[in-house]
Amino acid sequence: GPAIPVGVDVQVESLDSISEVDMDFTMTLYLRHYWKDERLSFPSTTNKSMTFDGRLVKKIWVPDVFFVHSKRSFIHDTTTDNIMLRVFPDGHVLYSMRITVTAMCNMDFSRFPLDSQTCSLELESYAYTDEDLMLYWKNGNESLKTDEKISLSQFLIQKFHTTSRLAFYSSTGWYNRLYINFTLRRHIFFFLLQTYFPATLMVMLSWVSFWIDRRAVPARVSLGITTVLTMSTIITGVNASMPRVSYIKAVDIYLWVSFVFVFLSVLEYAAVNYLTTVQERKERKLRERFPCTCGIPHSKTMMLDGNYSESDANSLAGYTRNQMVPEEENQEKLVVHLAMSNESNSSRKRGLKGHVGLRIIQNTHAIDKYSRLIFPGTYIFFNLIYWSVFS
Repeated sequence: GPAIPVGVDVQVESLDSISEVDMDFTMTLYLRHYWKDERLSFPSTTNKSMTFDGRLVKKIWVPDVFFVHSKRSFIHDTTTDNIMLRVFPDGHVLYSMRITVTAMCNMDFSRFPLDSQTCSLELESYAYTDEDLMLYWKNGNESLKTDEKISLSQFLIQKFHTTSRLAFYSSTGWYNRLYINFTLRRHIFFFLLQTYFPATLMVMLSWVSFWIDRRAVPARVSLGITTVLTMSTIITGVNASMPRVSYIKAVDIYLWVSFVFVFLSVLEYAAVNYLTTVQERKERKLRERFPCTCGIPHSKTMMLDGNYSESDANSLAGYTRNQMVPEEENQEKLVVHLAMSNESNSSRKRGLKGHVGLRIIQNTHAIDKYSRLIFPGTYIFFNLIYWSVFS
């Protein structure tokens, strides 16, 4: 005879879990089938229907519906099998089961964690083609009902809806397939606190080295290495909870760009330290090439580079201006001698303060000055582009 129409409706009790690593979801639902079997009709004037448990199911014909792409599924059996069979006098049958099913969900993580995922639970007859059994949603979209208390920790459930289409198998033919579709949007606040905010702080912390004296090698090197290792830890922690996909995720772009900024801050100090060493080597060779004692022991002669202490300046107080006249043959090199015996203490302190300020200015390399503006400006520009594209 013609195909037997079997209506289906579903009530979703809970979405138990969504796993990004396994790319699946677990759902508990009430699955109900409606069909008419005239062989089960019975005359009755008092009973509107008769209800049976799972024992009668094994003795009559029931639809052989299964879940396509399911990994695990079971019918609850506490305290007895959660199966209900209700027969009406005219032969209409209601067959209901409480099922938990874990099914595959193909997820796209290219925008993770600013992504939305659409998953489907598919129902289909295993043996009967569309010529023998016609599966359909009993009341259209109204056939799918959900519990209002359904909630997930990482996702916001945007909508549930139903669809249906025919599925073709080359060996057996066409089958009616029903779909339960639901769309999930990921909550971003958790990842802002655990990933984006710490990564941004590490990048900002790496910029502190631009304000540290370039001669403070241990301070700047340790700061750079610490921020690099911390960024590596953040990247490893994020990827540990994700599947090993072969494409780049949105969070990977942000973390790796942040890692590059931190790494460049280390390379920046390497360049500053190298150029400083080269400059000092040239100055040392210049002093050795043009020696000038000028009647003073060599240890008492100072270049005008500001790199002297107050004790060095006080040690020159005993020399007079006549003793500190530079030789004519050494005019090519500028040597300044301090004769502070006739100066007051106040003027001497002002001079020392000026030279100390000069030393601080000279200890700040030009690369550091430009980096203080280029690094923050570029990182802010990157953030503007990133959040405008992925938000």
